[in-house]
Amino acid sequence: MELFIILGVCYVIYKLLSNSKSKSTYKSQNTVKMSSPKVTRSVSSNNLSDDKNDDLVTFTISFGHEEEKSTNSTVGRWIPANESIDILGKKCKGNFYYGGVLKAVDTDRSYYGNQETEASLVDDTLKIELADSFFSDDSLGYWPKFISLSPKARGAYLDWLSSTRTHPETPVGYVFIYFYGIERRVTYDAIKYDVSDTEYSSLYQEVIRLKDIYGDSRSFFNYASRLIEFMCLQRPELCKLDSSNLSYANDSLLFKYELANVVSSGKPISAQLALSWIKFYPEYRFKTPARRCDKEFSELFKLRYKEKYGEGFIVKPNKTKLNISYRPASSTLNTINFNQSDLPDPSMLKGPTNKLVAIADLCSIELEPYSRYLGKKDSKSSDIEAVLLLPDELLERSSLSVITNFKNWANSIIDGNSGLVSVNDFWKQIDNRLPDKLNKKQIELIQNITSKSGFGIAPDPRYHHAKPDIEGKLVLFREGHGDYFQPTKSFYEVGMTLRLGAMVAGIDSEVDGNEIAVLRKIIEHDIKLSPVEKNSLKAYLTWRLNSPANMNGLKARLGSLDEQTKSLISHILISVALADGKIEPNEIKQLEKLYTVLGLDKALVTSDIHNISSSRIITNPATPTEKSTSPNNSFVLDEELLALHELETDAAQSMLGAIFVEEEIVQEEDAPSPPPSNLIGLDTKHTNLYQTLIAKDMWSRNEVMEFCQTLGLMIDGAIETINDWSYDIADAPVLDDNDDIYVDLEIVEELKG
Repeated sequence: MELFIILGVCYVIYKLLSNSKSKSTYKSQNTVKMSSPKVTRSVSSNNLSDDKNDDLVTFTISFGHEEEKSTNSTVGRWIPANESIDILGKKCKGNFYYGGVLKAVDTDRSYYGNQETEASLVDDTLKIELADSFFSDDSLGYWPKFISLSPKARGAYLDWLSSTRTHPETPVGYVFIYFYGIERRVTYDAIKYDVSDTEYSSLYQEVIRLKDIYGDSRSFFNYASRLIEFMCLQRPELCKLDSSNLSYANDSLLFKYELANVVSSGKPISAQLALSWIKFYPEYRFKTPARRCDKEFSELFKLRYKEKYGEGFIVKPNKTKLNISYRPASSTLNTINFNQSDLPDPSMLKGPTNKLVAIADLCSIELEPYSRYLGKKDSKSSDIEAVLLLPDELLERSSLSVITNFKNWANSIIDGNSGLVSVNDFWKQIDNRLPDKLNKKQIELIQNITSKSGFGIAPDPRYHHAKPDIEGKLVLFREGHGDYFQPTKSFYEVGMTLRLGAMVAGIDSEVDGNEIAVLRKIIEHDIKLSPVEKNSLKAYLTWRLNSPANMNGLKARLGSLDEQTKSLISHILISVALADGKIEPNEIKQLEKLYTVLGLDKALVTSDIHNISSSRIITNPATPTEKSTSPNNSFVLDEELLALHELETDAAQSMLGAIFVEEEIVQEEDAPSPPPSNLIGLDTKHTNLYQTLIAKDMWSRNEVMEFCQTLGLMIDGAIETINDWSYDIADAPVLDDNDDIYVDLEIVEELKG
C-alpha cells in the first residue's frame, strides 16, 4: 500500500514536470509598467491508473510571443565595442552577444528556466522583417528577449542597433534588450572570464550614457543606476561615483556600503551621507515640497544639518551585519550577493534616522511656499516670484542673475538719484510686463524683491500707510526695514509732520533746499527714532516731496485734535513755508485751507506768519539776503516745532499716530472665489475617485488605475481633471503623479473650505 502511494506521488510530479514545458517562470520586476500576464486554465480527467482519467488542474501563463525555435548551433559570443558586424545589410557596432546558442546563467529557479536563451542574444537565423526602430508591438512585453520578439520587432531592434543608439523616443524595450547584454558582460563574464579594465571602463561609460538618454523611463533609470553602483563596487579603482550622484528612485548599493564603512571607522556622518540616508530610508515618506523641489530640498537639508551637527554626528556600530545584493534587470541572470559580514548595517537604526526625519520635516515646511508656487500652471523655478519664496540661505547662495542685477541697479539708483525711481523703471528690473494698476500681490512682490535684496522702499504700505501708484514714484534705501521692524510712536508722529510739511513745501510747485533741510532736521532731531526709522522716514520724505499731495483721511482726524496740538501743527506749517525766506500769495492761500481743515480761523495765518517771522528775526538776526542764501541762517528749529514730540497725554499721542494713517487702502486685486464647502465643480465619478484617494497620502499607480477602471475613467485624464479643479480653488494641485500617486493632504484641508 505504501509503495502504491509513493508511486502515485511520483507520477503526479512527473505529470507536473511534463506540463511545465509550456510554462514560463515569473520574476518580480515591479517598476516595469507592462500589462498583466494572461492566465488560462485547462482541466483534464485523468487518474493514476489511466492517463485519460487524471483529475489534475494545470495553469498556463503566457507572456506574449513564444520563443521561436532556432536552428542556429553557433555558440553565442560577445561582440566588443570596436568590432562591427553586418546583419541583413545593417552594420551594427558591438556591445552585444551574437550567435545561436547562449543559455541563461544557471539559477535555482527551475530546470526549464536554466534552458532559456540569453535575453540579449542576437540570432540572425530567426525570422526578421526590417522595420523602423520606432516600431513596437505586444512582443515587447515582460522582460523582452530577442528570441521572443516578433519578426518585425526584431527588425526594429536591429535598426536601432545599427544607429547611434541615441534617440530618446526609441521604445525602451529595445534599450532593455541591449542593456541586458551589457549587464551579463559585467556581472557574469567579468567574474567568470577575463574582461579587461579598458573594456570594463568603456561599458561603465556606456551605461551612464544610456541612463542620461533613456532615464525618463523610471524602470530603466532604476536598473541603470543599480548597475552603475554594482560596477563601482566590483571595480572601485576604475569606476567612481560621488555619493551626491546616487539614484534616489530606488535602493542603493553604494549608500549602504559607504554608510557601513563610515560607521565602522567611527567617523562622523557627513551632510551628504545624511542626505542619502534620509532619502533611502524606507520608513520615511517625503512630503510634496521635498519631492517637487528635490534640488532645493537637498541643498537646504545639508545646510540645516551642518547648522545643528557641524561636521556630523557619530553612530556606534550595531550588531546587524551588512547584506547587500545585486538584482539584475534581465530575467536570464541571477542575483549576486556581496559578502560584507565584517561590516555593520546601521541603515535602519531609529535613533539616527529620527534626527534626520526632524530636519527633513523642517526643510519641507520652509520650502512649502516655493513648492506651492511651482505647483501652479505654467510656473517656472526661474520666475522672480518663485525665487523670492526660497529660504534666505538658498537665495543668498543662488547665482540667479535677476537678484544680482537688481542689487547692482538699486545701488546705482541710490547713489545717482537718492533712490528715487519711477514704478515703471522699477518693474523693468524684475522683467515683468507693466500692469495696469498695482494690486496687493504686485505690491508684495515689490516689497519682497527689495527686502530679499537688502533694500527698503518708500512708500511701504506696512509702515507708511500709503501705497505706490503705477504712474508714480518709489524711493529705495539700503538695508531696509529688516524682518522684525516695529514702528514706534515717534515714527508715526514724525511721519505725520513730514507729510504735512511736504504739502506746504510743495505749494509753489518748487521745493526749496532750505525747506528740505527743515524737514530733514525734524527727522535728525528726534532722539527717539532708531537708525532704521530715520532711514525709512528720509526715504518717505523724498517720496512725499516728489509725489502729488493729497489730504486723504486728514480732515476728520485733524479736526479732532485739541487746541494746543492744532496750534503747534499750524506753527510747523508756517515754519516750513518760511524756510526759503519768503511767503508767496499762493502759499498763504494754501495755508489758509490747511488752517480751515485744522478747525482754526484762517485769519490767523497772517498774524502767525508775522509773529513767527518776527520771533526769528529777533532770535537770529540776519539780513534778507542772508536769509535767502545761507542755510545756516535760514531757519533754526525753535522749541515749538519740537514741542509736538513732547506731548505725553494719551489723547494727543493717539491722535498723532492716527493723523499719519491714510484712509484704509482698498486692495484692487480681484478676490478669488471662496472655496466651496463641497465638491462643486467635479462630476460624480471624479468626486468618488477624489474621496477615495484622500483616505491616505500615497497610492500605487496600479491601485489608482483599478479605481479609475471601476468608474469608467482614464487615469491620466482623471488626475488632470481633479488637479484642474484643485487649481481653481486652492491655486495648487492636490495630486502628484510621480510613478506612485501622492496626495497632498495639506491641499486637501484647503479644499474642504
